[in-house]
Amino acid sequence: MSRNLLKGGRSLVVWNRSPAKSEALKAEYPEQVTVVGSPKEVIEACDLTYAMLSTPEVVKEVYEMAGGVLEGVSTGKQIVDCATLAVDDMERVSGQVMAKGGIFLEAPVSGSKMPAANGVLIFLCAGDEALYTAVAADLDAMGKAKFFFGKVGNGTRCKLCVNMTMGTMLAAYGEGFSLAEGSGIDANQLLEVLKLGVCMSPLLDMKGAKMIKGDHAPNFPLRHAEKDMGLAKKLGENTGVDLPVCAATDASMLAAMQAGHADLDFSATYEGQKKKK
Repeated sequence: MSRNLLKGGRSLVVWNRSPAKSEALKAEYPEQVTVVGSPKEVIEACDLTYAMLSTPEVVKEVYEMAGGVLEGVSTGKQIVDCATLAVDDMERVSGQVMAKGGIFLEAPVSGSKMPAANGVLIFLCAGDEALYTAVAADLDAMGKAKFFFGKVGNGTRCKLCVNMTMGTMLAAYGEGFSLAEGSGIDANQLLEVLKLGVCMSPLLDMKGAKMIKGDHAPNFPLRHAEKDMGLAKKLGENTGVDLPVCAATDASMLAAMQAGHADLDFSATYEGQKKKK
């Protein structure tokens, strides 16, 4: 995401929990990147800040720690948060920012490592509509589409629906491969059949053959996919919507994680679905 902004000519002030990543970015764009030592320093140096963090726990830490985001927020500072959280987490950080006079836009993204690198993310935004309009060119540089859903929390609700659907689709493919192999059918032949019919999708095209080969090089780590599945399950509980397919997929993801695959791609869900020897 940062690289796509830099390619468009923007200059960035950056901080990362892994300092080597910031230094690598600066080495690529020495005239455009300034590395600082804390989130507070980023906020203080910039009118507009994008945050992309991995989990609700990390978001809470980075916002609230000494030298964190909230220490840097003052009147008029603009924060665009692209994390995938629980709805109440996103509402909390929005409230914290606005309580200090800041302006907040939630903007979780649909898309993983390659879509981010290629600038084809999908931004699911809510919150301050004027800020959404103001950052439109940036979102277009980082993504292929953007949507505005109104009040803070609605972007997160949409994102959880997206990731839940994606995860359950992947789990359905995995169960198909597992049933094929368990009943004496070559899973590769099943994949060929699926690709010729209505079950074909970009997800199957990207993941199917790799799943069968056991190639789960991470683009979207399983631990993060399971986090989102669990958040979707919780959203269903909070809204009174029964999600049995989501629950079953979450169980498969947890089984794969317990087998040691948490840091592999979420396609490793399949490893928790294979017929037990």
